[in-house]
Amino acid sequence: MLPLDDATLLGLLKEDAPYGDLTTRSLGFGASGAKLTMRARGPMTVCGSEEAARIFALLGARAEIAAPSGTAVAAGTLLAEATGPALALFLGWKVAQTLTEWASGIASATAALVGAARAVTPGIGIACTRKAVPGTRALSLKAVVAGGAEIHRTGLSDTVLLFPEHRAFGGPDALASQIARLRAACPERRVVVEVKTLTEAEAAAEAGADVLQLEKFTPDEAAAAARALAGWTGCLAAAGGITAANAAAYAATGMQVLVTSSPYYAKPADVSVAIAPA
Repeated sequence: MLPLDDATLLGLLKEDAPYGDLTTRSLGFGASGAKLTMRARGPMTVCGSEEAARIFALLGARAEIAAPSGTAVAAGTLLAEATGPALALFLGWKVAQTLTEWASGIASATAALVGAARAVTPGIGIACTRKAVPGTRALSLKAVVAGGAEIHRTGLSDTVLLFPEHRAFGGPDALASQIARLRAACPERRVVVEVKTLTEAEAAAEAGADVLQLEKFTPDEAAAAARALAGWTGCLAAAGGITAANAAAYAATGMQVLVTSSPYYAKPADVSVAIAPA
């Protein structure tokens, strides 16, 4: 995926240093040549090294990416480095470090979940929802892709997902009539229906849903639904509460896709930064 655009990165810099770096400016060595290196303190799946390098480039330094997003690295691995005026490196330091740590935390958590699920069912799909922290969606989605997952929905504008809350507005025959209406209005889209019981799942399958999203089914309940719908040709997806700790159990149920938001709340990865005179 593309890195964050320059306007966004400049906005992050402006937030952190709206009037420059007072300490470095006051010390008087801002024009001196310097070198900055970013390294992984522990094993991680990298995300954000492109943004980090671009931050330093925008400040007038020369930056190089050593480990692109999506790379699995060991402790001590060089992620990116920059050379240029000390003031530029100090200005970009914490924004670049924090952004890379946060995005790499999401990517690493995603990779752990994907690995746990695919150790049981190699071909199973892992899709991350749109429930990223507001304002962080672009980099959050890049991070989950870097970790080996796919995007469930980028937003409300691109996919059709019929919730029980929608059906509350459709009267007693809402399920079948709303599926039919969505299919007619959006013929090029697959109709996804969220269901909360096996009875709802069977009814939605009968009414023509393309994908059944089983909301908060336990692994045992999901497995029972897969058995009950064994002759159905659509896609079964489990959603709600899926983490790296239980992904293997869900992967063994017969689901084709696991839908999750858990990587967005992962602990940031640990990235060390060193700055020294060039």
